[in-house]
Amino acid sequence: MKNSIITEAQIVKAIKEYEGGRELNDVCRELGIHKSTFYNWRKKYAGMDSQELNRLKELEEENRKLKHMYAELAVEPCLITRTFAMIQRP
Repeated sequence: MKNSIITEAQIVKAIKEYEGGRELNDVCRELGIHKSTFYNWRKKYAGMDSQELNRLKELEEENRKLKHMYAELAVEPCLITRTFAMIQRP
């Protein structure tokens, strides 16, 4: 999948332009995207302003860090039990 060079701020701006009355075809042509992509973005970012967008980014980053911490903690007991089992073997 191609990585997009379109920022979230540009997405929110495009959604606001569309809601302001601009034609969907014009918005999509300007960004170089398909209509379905725009509708997916609208479903995710509709009604957001820049502060809410920044908060969303912060929450996603925090969620990523917490998932990483949980994965590390979940693996640790397994390693301890394996190590203990290896020590107990004659």
